[in-house]
Amino acid sequence: MSYLLGIDVGTTSLKCVLFDQKGKALASYGSEYEVSMPQPEFMEVDVEDYWKAFKKSLKAVLNESKVNPNEISGVGVSSQGETFVVLDKNGKPLRRAIVWLDNRSKEEAHLIKDEFGVNKVYEVTGQNDVVPTWPATKILWLKRNEPEVFKRAHKYLLLEDYIIYRLTGEYVTDYSVVSSSLLFDISRRKWWSEILNFIGLSEDQLPELKPSGVQVGNVALEVAEETGLSKNTIVSTGAYDHAAEAVGVGNIESGIVTETTGGALAIVATVDRIILDPLYRFPCHHHAVEGKYFLQPWCPTAGVILKWYRDNFGLLEIEAANKIGIDPYELLTLEASKSPPGSEELILLPFFAGAASPEPNPNAKGVLFGLTLHHRKSHFIRAIMESIAYLLRSNIEVLEERGIKVREVRSIGGGARSRLWNQIKADVLQRPILTVHTEENAALGVAILAGLATGVFNSLEYAVKSMVSIKEKFIPSMVNKSLYERLYKTYVELYKRLKELF
Repeated sequence: MSYLLGIDVGTTSLKCVLFDQKGKALASYGSEYEVSMPQPEFMEVDVEDYWKAFKKSLKAVLNESKVNPNEISGVGVSSQGETFVVLDKNGKPLRRAIVWLDNRSKEEAHLIKDEFGVNKVYEVTGQNDVVPTWPATKILWLKRNEPEVFKRAHKYLLLEDYIIYRLTGEYVTDYSVVSSSLLFDISRRKWWSEILNFIGLSEDQLPELKPSGVQVGNVALEVAEETGLSKNTIVSTGAYDHAAEAVGVGNIESGIVTETTGGALAIVATVDRIILDPLYRFPCHHHAVEGKYFLQPWCPTAGVILKWYRDNFGLLEIEAANKIGIDPYELLTLEASKSPPGSEELILLPFFAGAASPEPNPNAKGVLFGLTLHHRKSHFIRAIMESIAYLLRSNIEVLEERGIKVREVRSIGGGARSRLWNQIKADVLQRPILTVHTEENAALGVAILAGLATGVFNSLEYAVKSMVSIKEKFIPSMVNKSLYERLYKTYVELYKRLKELF
């Protein structure tokens, strides 16, 4: 049996996970790096730190797994979107990487918006607004503020592209990870020449565009000697992390939605064609699945609200959990289970940091509605969980407005560990909620793509069937259907009535 390595480059850490062909993780290791803030709204990482983190993580995985590197058939890379590096003609960084969270290019975002208009940007790139997050705005910032760097720039690479370059010496990217660069024409699958001309970029300064899951090349000989990998191991194109996660949970066809309840709520809906929203409520990205796209509504606060509650009101649970060696969230969930469905009419609006999808509103606030002397801690915790289920439903309803039929939801992220939360979501959505065995979804997704590129699997469908396994399926309760229908309507109406007051 040969093995597949998935690399997941996150905002603050890089993780390597080694899988067998059945999707079992044999070893996993993550290494952190520092995100520096040289001044307000600037966020950067030393480029070499990414490579150091990779080597450290890989070494730990090889040591733990005891797998012979010659038996690793392929390597795939998943990365956060938007963070990019600038290299000179010798492939050396000209400056630190600019992280996606960096907000320095507000003025440049306005210049691009004024030049092209949001509607054209949306039609060409699939991105529903022009904000400083997108690399195009920051490259324009470099031109205006660091002209020497801009003049000497030989290649602009996203993090997936950079790790592929370090492994193979090739400048290659994939359609999914560049979808949010604002440089990519999503329908033509080419670089958008108009914005390149506006910024002053040439296509030669960008990597070669390819689909996900195709061969780039072998691990370079000097890299094999440096890292311990085999020069016979093939490196494949990978994917943007949300696209990789979708592949890693089997969300590769229309009708399936992935929801990630982490700090935020991120939703990925696989679709067969480019779908844009006349109200600009969600972006459209190229999928890691050939010929597919995905819509990505998101909300800034989800699991972070439960964390806020834990840190401010769950000190007893934290103390007790530490004594018995379990996660404090297990005790919070146990407490929530004491409340009946509907939290006895207690409803929370979960907009603790404004609202994004389905309706952008930076002024929105959190609201606790229906509080009485009868309510206890258990009601409040359950109301938090139910509020995220209502938020998820409101976004799925927007997708359905655009003609997307959602038959099941696959849940990942920290929230998916809670059986109670999964059942609440199933009851509120009146759709099955499925969880999977691995939590390393992005790494598994790009390992699957590497298996496709290397010929370990002859189709993506077969690869997913082989490597993705369903852990549990939560069936909606008909008993709670009418209760949640009524409370969801109250949730929606509550926001409408309070919107002007925010």
